[in-house]
Amino acid sequence: MIDDISLRNLRSFLVVAQESSISRAATRLHVTQQTLSQQIQNLERTLGATLLVRTSRGVRLTAAGEQLTCNGRTLMDDAESLYAAVRAAAAGRVGRLRVATASHPTTQLAIELATVIEAEHPGIDVEVRTVLRPVEAMAELHAGTSDAALLWLPTGDAELRTAPFRNDARAVLLAEGHRLAGAPSVTLADLSNDPVVIVDAFGSPAVQAHRIADPRPDGRPALRGPVVQTLEDCLTQVRRGHGVWFAPIAMAEWAVCPGVALVPVTDLEPAELAVAWTDAAPRELVDRLVAATRKIACG
Repeated sequence: MIDDISLRNLRSFLVVAQESSISRAATRLHVTQQTLSQQIQNLERTLGATLLVRTSRGVRLTAAGEQLTCNGRTLMDDAESLYAAVRAAAAGRVGRLRVATASHPTTQLAIELATVIEAEHPGIDVEVRTVLRPVEAMAELHAGTSDAALLWLPTGDAELRTAPFRNDARAVLLAEGHRLAGAPSVTLADLSNDPVVIVDAFGSPAVQAHRIADPRPDGRPALRGPVVQTLEDCLTQVRRGHGVWFAPIAMAEWAVCPGVALVPVTDLEPAELAVAWTDAAPRELVDRLVAATRKIACG
C-alpha cells in the first residue's frame, strides 16, 4: 500500500490538517482549491478512508485523519532525510573513499589528505589501503577494492584516469663506498657504467625503462642490474654494491639507510605524482580527493 501513496498528496494533506482550512492550505501550497481537494480525494481513495470532514468553519479531521497526521509527519521527515542523503551522496559530500598507496611517502600523504577531506566534508570517510607494490595498487583499482590510488607516473595502464598534482625530483641511491657517494649531485653520464637495480613492481616494460632511465640521453642503453621484488631486496643489492637505484626524492629520502647514500641526479626527468582511478570509481568522491591534493600542493 505504501508505494501507492503519493508523497505530494500526503504533504498537501498535512498542510490542510495544520491550517484546518482548504483555502488557507491552497494559498500556502500555491495551488488552486480544486487541485488541493483532488489531491486529498486521491489520498482518501488510496487509503480507503475518509480523512477530512468539511464544516462551516473549515475542515475537521476524522479519526483516520488524526492517525495519518500523527504518523504522516514522521514519514515525510524520513523522506526528506532520504532525499537529502541521496543528494549529498550524488554531490560527493558523503560516502566512503578508499585510497590505495604503495610506499611510505604516499601513505603519509594519503593520511594527510584523509584528514583534510574528513575535516572539510564530515560525511566522507577516507580509508587508506596500503599495498606492497604499485602493480598491486592498480590491481585494487580494477578490482574495485580501492576507489583511487596515489601513484607516480607513468603507470603503464591506459585504462586509468590520472590527475597529476606534484613533481618530485629524482635521486640515486648507491652504496656508501661508491665513488660518487659523497658528491653533491651527479648526472646520468656519471652513472653510465653502473647497473641499475630493477624492482619488478610496475607490470610494464615501458614503465620499467622509464624508472631506470633507459635509454640514456646519449642513446645508449642503461645497464640492467639484479631484478628484485621488494624495496628491501633492492636496498640490499644497493648496499652490496651490485647496482644503483633511482627514485623520487621523497621515496629516496625515506628509503636511505645505513650503508646507502643519496645523491640528487640533475638531468633525470622528475617523477609526477598523481591520483589514479578507473571509470567505475565514484567520481564525485574522487573529485574531492583531487581537490585536496591540489590544495596541499599549493600550500
